[in-house]
Amino acid sequence: MKNTLLSAKGLCKSFAHNGGQIHVLSNITLEIFAGDYTVIMGASGSGKSTLLYALSGMDRATAGQIFYQGRDLVSMKEKELASLRYTDFGFIFQQMHLISNLSLLENITVAGYLNKNEDAGDVREHAYDLLQQMGISHVYKHLPSQVSGGEQQRCAIARAMINYPGLLFADEPTGALNRKNTIEVLNLLTKLNQEGQSILMVTHDLRAALRANRILYLEDGKIIGELTLPPYHPDQEQSRETQVNAWLSSMKW
Repeated sequence: MKNTLLSAKGLCKSFAHNGGQIHVLSNITLEIFAGDYTVIMGASGSGKSTLLYALSGMDRATAGQIFYQGRDLVSMKEKELASLRYTDFGFIFQQMHLISNLSLLENITVAGYLNKNEDAGDVREHAYDLLQQMGISHVYKHLPSQVSGGEQQRCAIARAMINYPGLLFADEPTGALNRKNTIEVLNLLTKLNQEGQSILMVTHDLRAALRANRILYLEDGKIIGELTLPPYHPDQEQSRETQVNAWLSSMKW
């Protein structure tokens, strides 16, 4: 039986607009399991990113409950949420948000220094190890502007991993990459998951969705479908793509 890492119950998110309310998330209940590679899909405007931000504590839900390893995110103060994000969560976005005047290594170590429980020397050593895992240790002194978009995103993944996150959140991490860099980034994320890293990703990219062992489909702020898959293996990608395409078609994607 899988262990629940993060759960939500009755999750709602609304915005005031022109004297009324726009309901972006409507009574969502879900569980994210430890070790899973979970992908959230849906049409533009379905609430995917809003759901990701609510689950990670980056945005406050209007109503509902969210628990991470038994800890109640809804009742946490902003300082407590910030601490949780530093120590337990990692984040990857479509735009890498690297600090332009810091080297790749420094971009990673800065995130590690936010965790006050880690020794500075250990943070730097871990950062360099991550750069090696990402295949970009040879450019560790370079500024973000001096490397490719794929290398920037790999640096962003290393930054997300610096504090040994229990859950890695990814919002369209391949959205700004070409095909070659997309495959490289997906291979890295797949490897991390196979080594035990739990991942929750929002994506429009079918290639990214194929790496998941679980896909949730969101429509008008509600989860209307779920597909469970075996662990990803490249030799089975064609049959996997056929299965996922058929399911997405049934969701009217």
